[in-house]
Amino acid sequence: MSDLVSAQSATSSQATPSASAGRDAQGDTGFARLAMVTIDCADPVALAAFYGELLGWESRHVDENFAILDNPEGGSPLGFGRVIGYRPEPWTQPDGSKHFHLDFYVDDLEESTAKALALGATEPAYQHGRTLRVLIDPAGHPFGLAPLE
Repeated sequence: MSDLVSAQSATSSQATPSASAGRDAQGDTGFARLAMVTIDCADPVALAAFYGELLGWESRHVDENFAILDNPEGGSPLGFGRVIGYRPEPWTQPDGSKHFHLDFYVDDLEESTAKALALGATEPAYQHGRTLRVLIDPAGHPFGLAPLE
């Protein structure tokens, strides 16, 4: 983590608003900044390649245990960490055992869905019935595509 924090501090100072910008009406601020979102998986190389293509982000680091994609807009990067014995989240289980999901805005929902499917995503039969299209990444994590309207 210390390497990540060192690498982030160089870019975060440029991309992070001043401390006063984050204050609420009482002048309180949080005491932590998001360093990275890390997604557990069985194959970090493959999952980083999938999201790199989906988002158009470049890899900062890739090995068999961990991969990092840099956010070109200056925000937090995405990390992918190997977990031995990883099992995908059961997206449609009634017990609500889904742990997280990512949502992405897209210009054209049908075209973006087709591109994501071509990259290796799958489309579950169950959908919310809204404009959000739920897909499953190659490691079994649900993610959503929504038109930017």
